[in-house]
Amino acid sequence: MTYRFKKTTFLSPRAQSRGILFLFLLFSVQSFASVILIPMDAEGQENHLKAYGITYWVLSKQQKVQWLLNYRGGSFLLPDGDAIRKECQIRGVSFEILTDGQAEQILDEISSPSQNQDAVVLEKAPKIAVYSPKENQPWDDAVTMVLTYAEIPYVTIYDEEVLGDKLALYDWLHLHHEDFTGQYGRFYGVYRSVPWYIEAKEQAEELAWELGYAKVSDEKLAVALKIRNYVIGGGFMFAMCSATDSFDIALAAENVDICEPMFDGDPSDANYQAKLDYGNTFAFTNFILERNPLKYEFSSIDMTNKRGNVPKESDYFSLMEFSAKWDPVPTMLTQNHTSLVKGFMGQTTAFTRNEIKPTVMVLGENKINGEARYIHGIKGKGFFTFYGGHDPEDYQHRVGDPKTELELHPTSPGYRLILNNVLFPAARKKKQKT
Repeated sequence: MTYRFKKTTFLSPRAQSRGILFLFLLFSVQSFASVILIPMDAEGQENHLKAYGITYWVLSKQQKVQWLLNYRGGSFLLPDGDAIRKECQIRGVSFEILTDGQAEQILDEISSPSQNQDAVVLEKAPKIAVYSPKENQPWDDAVTMVLTYAEIPYVTIYDEEVLGDKLALYDWLHLHHEDFTGQYGRFYGVYRSVPWYIEAKEQAEELAWELGYAKVSDEKLAVALKIRNYVIGGGFMFAMCSATDSFDIALAAENVDICEPMFDGDPSDANYQAKLDYGNTFAFTNFILERNPLKYEFSSIDMTNKRGNVPKESDYFSLMEFSAKWDPVPTMLTQNHTSLVKGFMGQTTAFTRNEIKPTVMVLGENKINGEARYIHGIKGKGFFTFYGGHDPEDYQHRVGDPKTELELHPTSPGYRLILNNVLFPAARKKKQKT
């Protein structure tokens, strides 16, 4: 922008001095235009989780954000404005004001071939759906907890919406701790006579019948196939705990009855293990199903019962390092202020390393136990991420345990991994090496 002033010969020396001062201030303001940096390192940020919410909020205002991969823990560069500053202050998010010159210097440093860093443009706020029973509370699931805490809006959908082809309305889909095999979470052995189990089974059967299916396993398979097609068509899918392996098991058993009579009222297919089609799955292969219905386990995919006596104090997994410039997707998904993340358990705690397809990237692993905790892959035009465990800040969550208070864990590295996935669909598509 240029500024023009009328020339006059009637200015007094004092007025001329004021004019010079005005010009100096005017051009100083212009040359020191500012941007907001939201640091995401351990030292610079007081509330990492709400920082993602601020970034999402800015995107929802049709403003672009730059995600500075591997720079100070994966910081965000936002346009400056009083409204954004106030929002950061209200939510308790640390921020720094930089001049345009300072921001350009950072971007120049990041672009250097010698730096494993990059700047990714985030363009729009993704529309988020959580696949979960309507009666579930937000604290039943880590993703709904952190979305609520970070103040990121989402819509809850379930079987009716999925089978009604509503998935196309959303950019990102999270699968609640669901059992897509129709075995009611494999809770039968311990909880079959408990009222909540009996009621949940009856509700699932009633819903299946209302939707036109004779068995819950058939209805859940139909849902899994719809979700598969959503991802193949370009959707982003994220799943935790039992939703990960039960989803792949359901796909592998598409034309096979793997449910015992207490689950679906009729016998399972003879020798059903040999009839599984691993070519249908997203992430896992060559796994062995658990045949005993009394066991709280789906298959050999899960590492929960194969971890030995891993003490809680030393249960950590490490995040893999990727090339920010050549592999921006896995780099985005592993942004954190630490490369070592506390482990946590669930019905599906971690994944057996040698049962993961070679086309799937391992983002986080515990090498000592030979287990993968956090994996990512491509299916058709879309992407999926599987994250083992139930709650990153509740080591061994059990039925009936109190909810996690995220106000006590605002800098949780384990929860940051979830929010990386939430922002992932907002990134401008860029050709990548893998």
